[in-house]
Amino acid sequence: MRVRFAPSPTGYLHIGGLRTALYNWLLARSSGGVFILRIEDTDRSRFVADAEQDIMDSLQWAGLDIDESPEKGSYRQSERTDVYNAALGRLLADGRAYVAFDTPEEIEDMRSRLATDTNPNPRYDWTTRSSMKNSLSLSPDEVAVRQKRGDPYVVRLRVDPGSVVRFTDVVRGEVSFRTDDVDDQILRKSDGLPTYHLANVVDDHDMQISHVIRGEEWLSSTPKHVLLYEAFGWDVPQMAHLPLILSPTGGKLSKRNADKEGIPVFVRDYMAAGYEPEALLNYLALLGWHPGGEQEVFSLRGLVDAFSLDRVGQSGVQFDKDKLAWFNGQHLRRSAPSDIARGQMNALCAAYGDVDEERAVEAASLMHERMAFASDLVGFEYLFQAPTGWDEAAVKKRWKDDSPALVLAYRDALLELDDWTAPSLEACLRKVAEEHKAGAGRLIHPVRLAVSGVSYGPGLFDLLIFLGRDAVCSRLERAVKALA
Repeated sequence: MRVRFAPSPTGYLHIGGLRTALYNWLLARSSGGVFILRIEDTDRSRFVADAEQDIMDSLQWAGLDIDESPEKGSYRQSERTDVYNAALGRLLADGRAYVAFDTPEEIEDMRSRLATDTNPNPRYDWTTRSSMKNSLSLSPDEVAVRQKRGDPYVVRLRVDPGSVVRFTDVVRGEVSFRTDDVDDQILRKSDGLPTYHLANVVDDHDMQISHVIRGEEWLSSTPKHVLLYEAFGWDVPQMAHLPLILSPTGGKLSKRNADKEGIPVFVRDYMAAGYEPEALLNYLALLGWHPGGEQEVFSLRGLVDAFSLDRVGQSGVQFDKDKLAWFNGQHLRRSAPSDIARGQMNALCAAYGDVDEERAVEAASLMHERMAFASDLVGFEYLFQAPTGWDEAAVKKRWKDDSPALVLAYRDALLELDDWTAPSLEACLRKVAEEHKAGAGRLIHPVRLAVSGVSYGPGLFDLLIFLGRDAVCSRLERAVKALA
């Protein structure tokens, strides 16, 4: 089994492109097959200089290793012009293609002249080609003269009417189309470069691609590709067209729609935002594919073991950024606190000065279940320095008239406490509350607020152990002075 991911370097890798790459990679790895990266760079007018490197970097970050690529052979279409010219020569010799000299203005004039209510956009096809300037309507001598003097021309596939072409799509099932409805597609542009359609088919054949897995937007091009395979006398690969990724409000997740929803569309944005690669892949895998059970969280290896194309659905799936964040938290908790801490040491030191790595690991262990992103560790200010303020809403709700006396009494008791453990800290707090004829909650909440500045966080007594006696007592006294 040989599959390929074939992006065009006309922009940075889109999140939908990463899903396409993932499905191809999963099929290759689950079958012991080959995963190929091919760069389809024939559209030079939209070429972006660093897009290819971005594609390579994104796949490497995601952990999708490549078996064959431009680094290991001729896998850029711009380097394969001789291959495409040879294929075109074969089609021209067999009468399956023809040259056309029409200017863009002449084609537009044809469309305006022949437009009707029932056919508002006439195509360049079997119904119109005879009225145009091409090798099917001109004499051989005139064609030769035009080519000799350098008239610009394109090469078109000759699509004759009266046939029905069928293929089986793994996702869509049986698909059929009439050749009457297919235009004479351009195979070679006037600049001498092949179009996507020709290069795609020739490359897939030459590279022995067994399965073509791509987005739904390419389904309308498949009839043209099937006709090209038939014109060459080649077998058609197995096709699978993936459902669209939709924006939360519906419609394709275009950059414009994504920007409105605050959703990054490029993989590089997810890298910069600190997403876990396996979390992003796990989420993307489930945008269109169902594992067949209730399990949602998969490692990359687990996805390989579970993946199959026959459980990819046809319907578009809405992108849910909150669900992705949930997946990120799930995968982050599979990482060791030590790994999380080490990855954040530069950011921690930039924020808080010289942070001890062992202390950072202890902080990551304390907050492990509460982080959605590794970078969240830096945001827990109270773990590394005394809070610079106290949440106003929390103060209004939790800091009562008797809080100063209760908090100071607890501080005094902590100074005398011999055993700095969670059971001892809790027993001490309950004793102080009981002595002041108050419930434990009457003391727990203001103590948390005093030491952290907020009303939420890890278990209070675990937090106090982490902070240590000196820091806790100092913060309790400071809060009483400030909030009184």
